[in-house]
Amino acid sequence: MLQYDPLDCLPSAEDLPDSDDTPVDNELQDLIPGLLKAILAMAWPERMDWFFGVDMGIYYDPDEPAIVPDGFLSLGVERILDENLRLSYVLWEEKRVPTMVLEVVSHKRRGEYSTKKEFYAQLGILYYVIYNPLRRQKARLEVYYLADGKYKLLPGNPVWLPEIGLKIGYERGTYLGITREWLYWYDESGRRLLTPEERVQQAEKRAQILAEQLRKLGIDPDSLI
Repeated sequence: MLQYDPLDCLPSAEDLPDSDDTPVDNELQDLIPGLLKAILAMAWPERMDWFFGVDMGIYYDPDEPAIVPDGFLSLGVERILDENLRLSYVLWEEKRVPTMVLEVVSHKRRGEYSTKKEFYAQLGILYYVIYNPLRRQKARLEVYYLADGKYKLLPGNPVWLPEIGLKIGYERGTYLGITREWLYWYDESGRRLLTPEERVQQAEKRAQILAEQLRKLGIDPDSLI
């Protein structure tokens, strides 16, 4: 009897478009998820079982166009496939739906509170995060948890995501020289994880303190390099 793998009949990531050529509405839709990805890369340097996509297509059906959230996190997948990295995220290849999807709302609404919310629930995405920096009266950050096929709004800022092992929330800070409100990751106790820039600044400060202590001992720190 002829044996075949059904996956052989489906297109691979190389066969599918890796962009819909639709530009993002503003810089924040790239910068905000980009910062979350950068923080994770510093917090989980040894872990190779996660992937964070920014403005990347997720293919869920070979006959349908990809969906392109602003950001998404998948756990239990290979962080790096090969040196060419991922062209897109293909569910029938990855065999895992993203654990979390992030949408950053701009002036032009794209169904973040309606059609996208319903679709992500149908897809089985555990956490749906909406950040709307334009809001003044309602909460700017909404984190939804999928229970019994429907999303339930989780209270608080930051919000604990046990399956991820981190909290997500917002506060004012500086990233790439831009001071404004950003989304950050936090540990279980609520301590904010440092950005790459902050880690560099922290290392430089420690180096300066160490150099001063060496000088007090009569040692030129430059002679040790």
